[in-house]
Amino acid sequence: MNLQYNFSGGPGALPLPVLMQAQQAILEVPEVGLSVLGISHRSDWFREVMDEAEANIRHLLKVPQNYHVLFLQGGSTLQFAMLAMNFGGMGESPPSYVSSGYWSRKSMSDSGVGSGMRIVWDGESSGFRRMPKAAELDIDSRTSYLHYVSNETVEGLQVTDGLFAGDVPVFCDMSSDFMSRPVDISRYAMIYAHAQKNLGPAGVTIAILREDLVERAQIGLANILDYRTHIAARSIYNTPPVFSIYIVLLVTRWMRETFGDLEGLDAVNRRKASLLYDVLDAEPEFYSAHAERESRSVMNVAFKCQTPELTAQFLQEARDAGLHGLEGHRSIGGVRASLYNALTEHEASVLASFMKIFSKRYAEAREFSLADA
Repeated sequence: MNLQYNFSGGPGALPLPVLMQAQQAILEVPEVGLSVLGISHRSDWFREVMDEAEANIRHLLKVPQNYHVLFLQGGSTLQFAMLAMNFGGMGESPPSYVSSGYWSRKSMSDSGVGSGMRIVWDGESSGFRRMPKAAELDIDSRTSYLHYVSNETVEGLQVTDGLFAGDVPVFCDMSSDFMSRPVDISRYAMIYAHAQKNLGPAGVTIAILREDLVERAQIGLANILDYRTHIAARSIYNTPPVFSIYIVLLVTRWMRETFGDLEGLDAVNRRKASLLYDVLDAEPEFYSAHAERESRSVMNVAFKCQTPELTAQFLQEARDAGLHGLEGHRSIGGVRASLYNALTEHEASVLASFMKIFSKRYAEAREFSLADA
């Protein structure tokens, strides 16, 4: 196989048309005549870049007018602490968190909330193999907010319908499935996502938050940690990651031109995931999926072969075949195929075919070995 395919959990693959435009822009942005790496963030050109990128996000996600769209830095990791600083004191009882996997636990430990945090559901006893239903959450209606991660990248888990609890403000880290499917923004107080899964390279984080929430934010924070600062500066309080935001613009243009809307993109993403899950379901004696069926992620397919040795062999042969980035996260090992927006149906089908060929070859070899013994 001559082609190299990228199934990395992040940074993820970018669309080929975007890469070609980025290549040109590094040398010279056509409408400016300068490299994108050297254009001022205070220029009229960059203001137009940010405005169009925001407009595209608003269009694709159908963002209501009473929500702000911000381009921030620091990844989702900064947001873990920043949102708690701004909104942790809104309620009469401490913030509530869902513990569903690696990244939700990271959001909890990095929030700064500490022992006052209320964990309303914990998937550790089940080995983090499923997501909760809203009815399972033990939520105090006086809580400052409910926080959860919509897609656990490491374990391959996803909440598809959202977790809501009456009038409790809901904060959601959507880093690994943001802009991959339609979402009813009006049900959330805030959603946020770093770009390096579905929107562009690392360096920029998108935050979408409701206006009335901002009005209730903590007073007296350092300017850089106050959402009102970034709203007033229209996301240019300090020097923003110009190149990363420019790529977000190109990706959102590609999404609109290629799929039209997120419904069309969601349909493609589901077909990609089905190609792999169908193989796992057809060969349960050889492959084992990490996630329970109803919690399976469309973005990240996590699984193992029947032995650690076969899993290691799978990964080696996949790399030799040009299928890269399939190593599972260090916390659970195994295999993880990430199927972000830029990965094509053809690439997913190539991996599915590889999985079938691999299992057939080694299942037959294992049967022969056992019979011989």
